[in-house]
Amino acid sequence: MPSIAHLIYIPGILLVGFAFGFRMGARAVRAELERREQERRR
Repeated sequence: MPSIAHLIYIPGILLVGFAFGFRMGARAVRAELERREQERRR
């Protein structure tokens, strides 16, 4: 049976990973949209 530390640590690490991934993904999407907008203006 997992200890209480595992029940706190593992979901915490997953939440940090999701937040980090969401932030990096959102930044990449914004950069791509800006690149396409500049390309369209030419």
